[in-house]
Amino acid sequence: MAIILGLESSCDETAAALVTSEREILAHALAGQEEAHRPFGGVVPEIAARAHVEVMTPLVAQVFEEAELSLSDIDAVAATAGPGLIGGVMVGLMTGKGLALAGGKPLVAVNHLEGHALSPRLADPALEFPYLLLLVSGGHCQLLLVKGVGSYERLATTIDDAAGEAFDKTAKLLGLGFPGGPAVEKAAQTGDPASVPLPRPMVGRADPHFSFAGLKSAVLRARDSGHYTPEDIAASFQAATIDCLVDRTARGLASAGDITALVVAGGVASNSAIRGALRALAERNGLPFIAPPPWLCTDNAAMIAWAGVERFAADLSDPLDIPARARWPLDADAAKARGAGVKA
Repeated sequence: MAIILGLESSCDETAAALVTSEREILAHALAGQEEAHRPFGGVVPEIAARAHVEVMTPLVAQVFEEAELSLSDIDAVAATAGPGLIGGVMVGLMTGKGLALAGGKPLVAVNHLEGHALSPRLADPALEFPYLLLLVSGGHCQLLLVKGVGSYERLATTIDDAAGEAFDKTAKLLGLGFPGGPAVEKAAQTGDPASVPLPRPMVGRADPHFSFAGLKSAVLRARDSGHYTPEDIAASFQAATIDCLVDRTARGLASAGDITALVVAGGVASNSAIRGALRALAERNGLPFIAPPPWLCTDNAAMIAWAGVERFAADLSDPLDIPARARWPLDADAAKARGAGVKA
């Protein structure tokens, strides 16, 4: 049985975890930064990086104490090496390098997106490759064919903004608070999803790519019209986003070939309405639907440790001079989506 220490610091969550190859989470600690970023309505990179520096080492000590283990007891150190806010990524990766060097342990530099992509396998031991993954978060919205550890084919991406960013901007426009995703979901529960005529970008297109910039602009116009309540706009926005995600994912399923399941991961995957719509889509296509528990969808170190477990088992480790990366696509060979900007 292998034991892997995982470290995560790619955005505004600092986390450490100890996970075994038998899918046992021995310990997990997380420090959020919501109060620090709330006045700005979004994550401020410099504030985030400084907060990571302050809490990463205590969190590592906490998980070792909780699991009653020491550095000598683990088999490898896994740390997020990108993509993300570069200052934060450097904190976790440098901590991981220091621990690996001090303990004489292998370093596994984990792509944060691979952490999300493999997290459903931590939650569900029956999930086998290949599966179609909708990776939907604050910075990414992609359809990926997950063929195996380190083997990904990107079928679709956003040509502008990610769904999670659209949730955050909608919350800010409507004054719903931060973090935006949960705030919009809560407001939508008391709103009328059919009350505000909002567009469904890309729906019906032959290619399976995503777009959310126009939807954000439509939310701004609806707010400024003065005709709708924030709750109705939130509900209508969520309904439009679901329609886009379901339509685009259905298009991806048509070209995915033989797969074992439809899987969703990433922070936006914690939205219960989105999960329900995707589950219905999977059932219509005769596929199992797999989603990690909500806490495992948002940024966490257990998924990084598990990605470390999977890569360690495949004899994939990294040199101590591996760099931190702000951008790091899972499928480096994917063609640029037509009309896409640099985020794709």
